[in-house]
Amino acid sequence: MARSNSHAVTGPSLRSRGTSSSRWAAVLAACFLFSCFAAAGAAEYQDRFVWIFGWGLSRDTDVDEINRVLQSAAESGCNGAVVSFGLDSLCKRSPDYFRRLEAVQETCRRLHLELIPAVFSVGYGGGILAHNRYLAEGLPVRDALFVARGDCAVLEPDSPVEVANGGFEEFAGNRFRGYNFHDQPGEVSFADTQVFHGGKASLRMENFGSNPHGHGRVMQEVPVHPYRCYRVTCWVKTEQLMPRGAFRIQVLAGERALAPLEFGLPETADWTKCTFIFNSLQFDRVRLYAGVWGGRGGRFWLDDWSIEEIGPLNVLRRPGTPVTVKSEDGTVYEEGKDYLPLEDPAYSPYRVDREVPALRLTETGRIRPGQRLRVSWYHSQKIHDSQITVCMGEPELYEIFDHEAALLAQYLRPKKVLLNMDEIRMGGTCEACRGRDMAELLGTCVRRQVESLRRHNPGVEVYIWSDMFDPHQNAHGDYYLVEGDFTGSWKHVPQDVIMAVWGGTPRPQSLKFFADQGFRTLIACYYDANDLTDVRGWMREARDLPGIRGLMYTPWTKRYDLLPEFGRLISDPLAH
Repeated sequence: MARSNSHAVTGPSLRSRGTSSSRWAAVLAACFLFSCFAAAGAAEYQDRFVWIFGWGLSRDTDVDEINRVLQSAAESGCNGAVVSFGLDSLCKRSPDYFRRLEAVQETCRRLHLELIPAVFSVGYGGGILAHNRYLAEGLPVRDALFVARGDCAVLEPDSPVEVANGGFEEFAGNRFRGYNFHDQPGEVSFADTQVFHGGKASLRMENFGSNPHGHGRVMQEVPVHPYRCYRVTCWVKTEQLMPRGAFRIQVLAGERALAPLEFGLPETADWTKCTFIFNSLQFDRVRLYAGVWGGRGGRFWLDDWSIEEIGPLNVLRRPGTPVTVKSEDGTVYEEGKDYLPLEDPAYSPYRVDREVPALRLTETGRIRPGQRLRVSWYHSQKIHDSQITVCMGEPELYEIFDHEAALLAQYLRPKKVLLNMDEIRMGGTCEACRGRDMAELLGTCVRRQVESLRRHNPGVEVYIWSDMFDPHQNAHGDYYLVEGDFTGSWKHVPQDVIMAVWGGTPRPQSLKFFADQGFRTLIACYYDANDLTDVRGWMREARDLPGIRGLMYTPWTKRYDLLPEFGRLISDPLAH
């Protein structure tokens, strides 16, 4: 049940005055208790929201499609629409964008739907990076060896690095030289001399059902230098490979995944080049994997697998990511005097298969031809298919939050806002945040976001995705590429924020945790399922808990066909 104030039943009208009075007292008491119970049940669904995702207001047709969803939401009994339209970069928007935004606002007003902006993502930093792309969290490269040649200094790795037998040319039967293992030679993995990208052979994998886990993998352990940036390339061909996107390449060191990426290869595709970068962090050996985990059918080929240490690709330039250039005897050189500003003119974390910028030297500087240098910098890192995390320790971030909070109040003045503070998968690695208590830093970031929102829009109610404050989800140590621990983050956020507990399958432990911590919660459920079985499960788990504000229909693939049924389901909270 929702948190509510207790009511004392007092007064002479309810005192016992014989049989008739007792009957009336019983009737009145029953009516009163029923009204309290009904009110508590209704409060449980005070919030009946729909998540509007997948449109950016870049086209007029976006408005038409959004309005159809809003109409369905209103007819289904929803009272709020949570929207993600890039509303945290309003200063970058065109007049056409604001015209379309006003059209959506007008629809919400007509349908009596509250328009609730979702803003200020750190984990998915697109809105912030539109202001300054260098606010991405940085991974450190330390003391990489460069040698001055002419007007540039170029990287010369301290020690060579390679994938042994990366062309899969050396094999005996179906066993390849140089690899720590490949799954079930002659049964799952095969040497193929008929289909290959380069040379005269490739590795083919199929028959995944013969492996108890559906695996078809190959792995080689490769020595690396700590805190260096490496680029991995391989060529892959697929044929009816299932499930879709099953092929993966991983870089593991200790218990860490250093390159948590997705490649999204089609089920059937001709030879495709897969290229990515990773930072070795503190490790001197990594395990390179390629293959499928849980494969269900089809086959793939792998060929021409390579690794190389690279220079300052996607180098970041901000106070927390300094560049240092020094001689091997420790002399520190000065940017602008001894070498030109080190920048990547083609900067893009999404494009890493390209030329790496050189360190350009000045004509009058102290660096001499042939001199060996040690160069340090920080680079950005993509996670999964597109995620770039922002540094929470850089002061400029909070200037942007405040500036955009003012614009949000000017253009929308919402009564409610959702903070997109989910899945923060990097942090603690650049000079602005290294060594910080990550749980406290995250809490401070949220507190300052809330302060900015309320400075420009007093009284606004703030919701937040819950995962980074949930020890049963992401509030812990060893989380992706984060150096530090998010345990205890929930202790550092304002107590009046409303936790949007999200997911497909119900998580009763998460609901109970936030109830025990005194937070109110919104259940963000559904997640593109074929039916509402999980939604019913969430409702059952929430029934007896305090602080439940309501539910949000939360699709991620524009699947709104079950929204009317969702509305009917939550219209009677006590029936499920």
